[in-house]
Amino acid sequence: MYQQFQVNVQYKTQERRIFNALLALATGVLTLIYPNFLYLIAGGYLIALGLTFLYFKTPAVISAFPIVTGIIIFLFPDIIPVTMAVFLGFFGLILLLSLGFVFMGVLTLIIAALIIANPESIAYLIAAFLLLYGVSNLIKLFQKSSGGGSDGGSQKPKDRNEIVIE
Repeated sequence: MYQQFQVNVQYKTQERRIFNALLALATGVLTLIYPNFLYLIAGGYLIALGLTFLYFKTPAVISAFPIVTGIIIFLFPDIIPVTMAVFLGFFGLILLLSLGFVFMGVLTLIIAALIIANPESIAYLIAAFLLLYGVSNLIKLFQKSSGGGSDGGSQKPKDRNEIVIE
């Protein structure tokens, strides 16, 4: 018996895109304003991101990764540079391999390398990543809503069980 499985990773609802962008922008601004509370802000952002992924029915492995990373940051605030660099490296690889955000994927990997190289400026590097991610999400949203998206608009999944990650 032959079975074929396909995972389509291109569809993202408009509500999810808006929420991710606003969450990233608000967290980036908070990180710039209060860099001394980075462990609270970054941990809270990662847990909120994971819960957002769960709410929008993203696969459990992808949803659990930010939640676990946020909990590690809350429990061990001294290892924020390593934890965030690993998270950003993983996130950058996902963005790079999804082909939807190749530029953001490369930029995320560069920021992860800069965090490892210069952990003293982690708050500003994380704020830069979050602001760039939020703005690029909003730009993609406005491009798709005006019909100017690179793929001519998103395709909705044909099946309710089909999960799409962009």
